[in-house]
Amino acid sequence: MDLSHIDSRGQARMVDVAAKDVTVRTATATGRVRTEAASAIADGTVAKGDVLATARIAGIMAAKRTPDLIPMCHPIAVHGVAVELTVDDGLVEVSATVKTADRTGVEMEALTAVTVACLTIIDMTKALDPAATIEAVHVQSKTGGKSGDWHR
Repeated sequence: MDLSHIDSRGQARMVDVAAKDVTVRTATATGRVRTEAASAIADGTVAKGDVLATARIAGIMAAKRTPDLIPMCHPIAVHGVAVELTVDDGLVEVSATVKTADRTGVEMEALTAVTVACLTIIDMTKALDPAATIEAVHVQSKTGGKSGDWHR
């Protein structure tokens, strides 16, 4: 079996995507934070400030920095990032959609955006709920590229 990120000597390598076509690509990832602080987040009464606005900005920033965090992730032009947060009955639902016109997809950028947004929620509310958890982070859909569209 050939592994795309392992060379003929068994060493890690970054896949060469130079010959791939530039296409418009999107990816959406979702996840959630289960927390007893959900009502304080929704009411805007968390002492550290606006949790949802801060998490949204953190997610956007994270998407742009993904290649700095994931060793084999290509630095690509991120053309758009939308992070949506919804508070509902002990949960903060997080969704991130990332868009590019490049040679490789943006699934990792979307996953990183969701994860860092979730981490930001926990960081800002850990005094209210030290037992908060991040759950169900996954790719929901992707479009574009050689393999085409995929939806969970």
